[in-house]
Amino acid sequence: MEILDGAVAAGATAGRVAERMAISLRTLQRWRRQFAAHDASGGGADGGGGGDRRKGSARHVPHRLSEQERERILAVCNQPRYASLPPAQIVPDLADQGEYLASESSFYRVLHAHQQVQRRGRARPPQEPRPVPRRRADGPNQLWSWDITYLPTSVRGVWLYLYLVVDVWSRKIVAWDIAEREEAQVAADLISRACIRERISKQRQRRLVLHADNGSTMRAATLEVRLEELGVLRSFSRPRVSNDNPYSEALFRTAKYRPNYPSRPFASKEEACQWAAAFVDWYVHQHRHSAIRFVTPQQRHSGQADAICQERTLVYEQARQRHPRRWSRSVRCWRQPAVVWINEPPDDTTAKEE
Repeated sequence: MEILDGAVAAGATAGRVAERMAISLRTLQRWRRQFAAHDASGGGADGGGGGDRRKGSARHVPHRLSEQERERILAVCNQPRYASLPPAQIVPDLADQGEYLASESSFYRVLHAHQQVQRRGRARPPQEPRPVPRRRADGPNQLWSWDITYLPTSVRGVWLYLYLVVDVWSRKIVAWDIAEREEAQVAADLISRACIRERISKQRQRRLVLHADNGSTMRAATLEVRLEELGVLRSFSRPRVSNDNPYSEALFRTAKYRPNYPSRPFASKEEACQWAAAFVDWYVHQHRHSAIRFVTPQQRHSGQADAICQERTLVYEQARQRHPRRWSRSVRCWRQPAVVWINEPPDDTTAKEE
């Protein structure tokens, strides 16, 4: 506090002094009140717990372990009978022998100070969290998402596998297939057909990004080689984070909760293909998607959505002119979302894809 008082007397502001002392102004004000109260009560010169109160500062601990006690703890922990045991088992065993050296926490602190706290056996050390995948699209065929889901069959334990590839910006299903196995070769052929149909070439100025989760099929080398040949970049969700692939998850939710989804398992692959073909046709050409202002994915993918939404806005403006008192605010916004994200950052102005 003497340093603070001297600096303020010399003309410095309390805020600048607090900044130079690496503490907040409120902390400095609280200290001043505590010292004033201590002086008013006739306290000693140390100021009621005075001294350097900054976080991390050296402090006197009156009951800390002596150096001899710390050496004794290290010697005990490194004995052959205790070398492979944690303090949680060493301390009770010492107590059974009528000996108390320190608490379990003190054992850990001493061992940690001497770098003797390590992971044991097959346990892996903590892994650094993976960065959040951030992918951005402002037009069709820039960002695709794909996944695989199970379809039940009439044979218990036997499944069919539905592969779906969706354009994240337009929500159009650009490719689908049903297979009797979950295999990278099936996925590679599916992506190849989709790239041919959508005219995706390796010479594009902006390479297509294919986003998926961390399944073994998605990570397979067979698919990786094929995507490299096609000039497609791979993107993956974080492990056990389903929200990183929301577009495929939402698509499967729509597919399996449609009224025409069979209530019984599929009798054959042909029956499943008939259902899937009907669903894809409905979803692409008839389904008015709420995320794209209730136009169909095909209309947005082909560039018709803006004209449709402008026409809707005109209809609403005319209705407002006929009955202005019925409109307390502006007409409904039909403007198409220009940019779509996977994990949109808080501040779009400075965001970059990762």
